[in-house]
Amino acid sequence: MNARITVIKRALNIDLVETHLADCLSVARPCSVFREGMTFDVKGPFPEKPQGFCDWAWVAIYPNLALACAGAELSAGVAFPCCTDGLRPVTFQIEKIAGE
Repeated sequence: MNARITVIKRALNIDLVETHLADCLSVARPCSVFREGMTFDVKGPFPEKPQGFCDWAWVAIYPNLALACAGAELSAGVAFPCCTDGLRPVTFQIEKIAGE
């Protein structure tokens, strides 16, 4: 089974930056690695990280991705994991797609 990863949303929790990293406020921005709408197709059953994909985000979403590539049923057919950057989280959509 193959899967598609789509970048759904990049966020910036400015309230956390203001409270805990006020010195960084002028340079705080959403994640610069991804843009909304970017897609990455991966082949199962053991998907490899696409070139240029953030290592931290890959580790965070891999459990959902591995389940999808193994053929597991996803809630409503999709999963919505996010990276673990609490200040600048990125939310992804994972869906199963037909293989070659």
